[in-house]
Formats: sequence, structure tokens, C-alpha cells
Amino acid sequence: MTDVHPEHAQLQADRIYLGWQYILLHPDPGPPPRRPSPAEEPPPEPDAAELELLRRERLQEDMLNRPVRLVRLAMLVLAVLILAVALAGYLAWQFAAVALVAAGGVAGICSYALLQGDRAVRYRVQEQQARDERQRRERDKELFRAQEEHARRYREWQEAKDRHDRQLTWYAVAVPDEIDRVDVAGGTLPGWSALVTLIGATRLYSGGHLTVLDLSEGAIAKDLIELARKGGDDPLVWVLPVDLPKLDLGATLKPEAFADVLAHVVSVSEEHRTTRDLSFDNAILERVLEVLGENATIRQVTAALRALAQVGDPRDDLRYGLITATQLERIGTLFGRGVSDRVVIERAWALESQLRKLETLGTQAVRLPPARLRVVSMDRQAGVFGNRVLGTYVATALTHILRQSPASDRPWYHTIIVAGADKLRGDVLDRLMDACETSRTGLVLTYRSLTPTVRERLGRGHAAVAFMRLGNAEDARVASEHVGTEHRLELAQLTETISESLPGLDGGYTSTIAQVEDGTEDRDGDHADLAGDITESTEWGRTADKISEKERVLQRSREFLVEPHQLQQLPTTSVIVTDATAQGRRVRLADANPAILTFPKTTLGELEDVREAVLALDPGADDGDADPPANLGPPPPRLDWRKGRQ
Repeated sequence: MTDVHPEHAQLQADRIYLGWQYILLHPDPGPPPRRPSPAEEPPPEPDAAELELLRRERLQEDMLNRPVRLVRLAMLVLAVLILAVALAGYLAWQFAAVALVAAGGVAGICSYALLQGDRAVRYRVQEQQARDERQRRERDKELFRAQEEHARRYREWQEAKDRHDRQLTWYAVAVPDEIDRVDVAGGTLPGWSALVTLIGATRLYSGGHLTVLDLSEGAIAKDLIELARKGGDDPLVWVLPVDLPKLDLGATLKPEAFADVLAHVVSVSEEHRTTRDLSFDNAILERVLEVLGENATIRQVTAALRALAQVGDPRDDLRYGLITATQLERIGTLFGRGVSDRVVIERAWALESQLRKLETLGTQAVRLPPARLRVVSMDRQAGVFGNRVLGTYVATALTHILRQSPASDRPWYHTIIVAGADKLRGDVLDRLMDACETSRTGLVLTYRSLTPTVRERLGRGHAAVAFMRLGNAEDARVASEHVGTEHRLELAQLTETISESLPGLDGGYTSTIAQVEDGTEDRDGDHADLAGDITESTEWGRTADKISEKERVLQRSREFLVEPHQLQQLPTTSVIVTDATAQGRRVRLADANPAILTFPKTTLGELEDVREAVLALDPGADDGDADPPANLGPPPPRLDWRKGRQ
């Protein structure tokens, strides 16, 4: 049997790790078999036993022979009296002789009976001793056989105990790269933090690239950023709207794509707008951008929209150089005169009021070094509506960049995580999903609640669905119906123990853009020890490190059915993963806590892969003792998210 440790495990680039499954292939054999022993009270010494037996037999014989002894005694006394009477001359010697012979004969018979009784006593004692000896030998034989059986059972118990103690207990739960998307429904901010850290760490340490769009306002990628720094990377972190001037995302898009992005940004506040309304806004923005020319900024667009909507004094925008007199004249004649003026004016005014929040976009953009981890987050101190506008802009701009990028030859090499995707409109999500599928970019969407928009898209296409804790009863009911209430899952007690001891998320992100620009960003150096980096640089690793070794190897668990009330009580890091396979849909319960990778009995191999690998090497080997080898292959080209219109 091979002992597997985290440092011996290998990340597989063609796997998307969502957690670890607690499985005991070899149950606990319990206490060792009890050693057989003779009777509790030791047997008496052989001499003492024989004497005691002889005493009891003689006592019994004496009680039986008492009448015989009395008769013999009487005969002896009678013989003495007859002899005395004969000597005294009172009885003739002829009669005395006959009487003496008769009395002596009776006494002799009694003596012979007593002698036979003594012989019978000795015979019974000898027989009893022989029986005791035979029984003793039988007991010794039985004890010997029992000890041999105990030795055999103990060897079997020892082997079972060794298998149980050395077996792996945490197996990776992953989905293959054929899966286009992972939809995560439910969950808390700490649970999302664990999942994002796990997915991000395994993608980065296997050579991939990751972009995180954090709409949760909960700084869920904070541990992942620290882990990336520990691993030798310099992640780029934009905190919006503070870093909006330095965000160059989509700054080089072609006018048609740029107009489409801005039209979707405006639609954030109008949930019930139709495709026709979006097309109308898009037409207005395209014509405005034609007037402004390529590489127009948001400030120029809003200035042109103010002129089109006849809001404010256009001379101010002329004075600041946002538009020219020629452009102002062309804007005035874009849509002609007549009834349509009022519609155009109203829409231009609405567009300007929404896009004003993006006016500083890219105004102070600088050339940044490439990074394998990029995080765009919303500042929790900013307004809710403003954050939705910014989030929609980033998601839509990413969509257009992906649409213009060639398809990767390795799925999931570049991965995008959108945390809080339920804050985006349905059509924005649809376009992002299609773009990721076409470019073979991995996509992870986390939804806080199962809104009607989310339910329509949950698991659509070739996607895996993961469910975390669902606080809402209706959401829990929908999730249980999706998974199937007939499934019985095993939950490790360690998952509940660690979830109860986890601290809450505090603070927010620290922007790295200014540090990179000023050259003050520190780099810890290159590291390849994922388990060690998790322990040192993440809150998950530090929390698990504080738990005693005895609690970390705790192997108790409980089973539960997938029912709504159980889904509402899932531990923070528990994830129910469902995906389709050739054998049908499979359902697995995983723990997304990244610190489990540091445990001594964790493997990055999936349960089925480990079994196949072990049986291929040794058909007689035990399950769960080795990791399948990884075949990473050459990395594909890196996706440049700033690549856009030329």
C-alpha cells in the first residue's frame, strides 16, 4: 500500500477542482479481538485437589460403612465375652468354639466389606483424577485452538487496522474540461471565498490564467490574491470606482462593439427593456461614435449625448475640448427634425445620465505588466446602482474581447469567475456564456439566490451545477428537486467542525494598480508548494492549522438526504456537485475548503481515477492508495484581455 501526501499529488490541468469528497473505503475495524484465557479462578494445586477428593470420598464411605463397623465391633465384643465365659468354665468349649467361629466369621465378613469399600474409594478417586486429567488436557487443547484462532483474527484485525489508518480519506471532486461552465447556486461569502480560492489556486498552480469579477462586494478573492503573491505572481487588482481611471478594459474596442457595451450598461436600470429598446439605444450610440471617430472616450460620448439631448451649454464641452464645433454641428443633424426628435432626446438624456458614471474610465490608463491573476471588484462603500453599472460594463466588455479572441486549444486554460452573477441581466449572462463557450474559456458563475432569471439558465448547456447553503426555503426546494431527494450523501464531521470555527470576512481589497505603477509592488519569489502556501498565506490554512492533529484526522461522519431543510443547514464550505457523465448524472458532496489539501490523507486524484490507477499497477492492490499521473502538456497562448479594436 502506498501512502499519499499532498506534496506527492499532482495537479491536473484538465480538471476543475471544486472540493474534496470524504470517503472511507475501509471501515474502522473497531477494538482488537479479546485474547482467550482459562477460567477466571485458577484451578487448585493437583495434590491439594487429590487430598480433598480423597477426604470427601472417605467421609462418604465412612458414613455408609458405619453400620458394618458397628456389627464388626459387636462381633468382636461378643467373641471376647464368649472367650471369657468359656475360660470361666461357664460354657463348654465345644459351644464356645462354635460361637467364636461364628462371631469371627461375621467380623471377617465385615472387615472384608470395609476393605472393599476402601478399594472402591481409591478406585473412584483414581477415576475422578483420570477424568480431571482428561478434562484438563481437553481444556488445554481448546485453549490452544482458541489462541491460534485469536492469533489469526488479530492478524486480520491488524491488517484491517493498517488499511484503515493508512487509507486516503479526502478525494478530489472535479469536473472534466468537457464541461463548459460551472454554475454555483447559493452559498455565503465565506463559502464563496473558499470555492474561489480553491478553483483559482488549482488553476494558477497548474499554469493557467484567471480573471475574477467580484460583484459580491465581499472581498471573496482576498485569500486568492495573497496565495498568488506567495506563489510568485503579481496579481492585478482593480477596485472600482476608485481605479476606474486606470482601467483600460475595452478601451480599444471597435465603435460597433463599444456602442453595444454602452447600450447594455444603460439597460441595467431598466430590467423590462426589450431587444428593440436595446437596438434603439445601440443605434444612437453607433451614430454618435461615428461622429466622434475611433478611440472616443466615455467623456466625449456623454458630451455628445448632452448636445443631442439639448442638455446644458455645449460651449462648456467645446471649451474643455470634449467635442469640436464640427462634431457639434453634425450631432445636431444626426436624426433630422420632426416627431422622432422627442424620442431621441429622451433616450439621449437617459443614456447620458447612466454613462456619466463611467466618464473617468481609462483617463489615466498606464501600461501594466502581464499577470496571470486579474481581479476586478466593486467597492462596498460605493452605491449599489453604480456598482451594477460598473459590473455590467466589465462583463459586457469581457464578452466582446472573448468574441474577438481565437479559441484556445486547451479548455479552461483561461478561467473567468463572476461572483454574484445574479446582479447581471439575463441577456448579459447569455452573451458571456456564449462567448466563453466559443473561445473555450472556462466560466464559473456564482448566484446568491435562485431568481427566475437564474433558474432559466441554471445548468443550461454542458454545465456542472453546484449547490451551497441555501438560506431561502423556496431556493432550497428548487435545489432539492434539481438534485433529487433520493440521494443520500455523507458529510464529514471535520467539515462541520472547521465551518463553525471560521472567522467572517473583514475588510476589503487593496488596489495593486498604483503599486504596480509606482514600482512598489513586492514579490515574495517563486514557490511551487501549493499546500505550504495555502497554510501560510490564506485564512483557511491558518484556521485549519490551529485545529489539533486529533481533530484534523477525525473520521466520523453522518449521512443525510437531499431535502430542503438539509440544504438550508449545509456547512459553510459544503458543495453538492452534479454533472452529467456517460453513466448518467452523478451527485457528490464536496468540501471546498482549500486547507484540506494540506491534510496528510488528501489526494488530488478523484476516487474513480485512483481506483483505476491502482488496479492498473497492481490488480491485487487496495483501493485509494495512489494518484493517477498528470499529463499537463504545453500551455496555450495567454489571453490578453486588453486586446480589442485596433
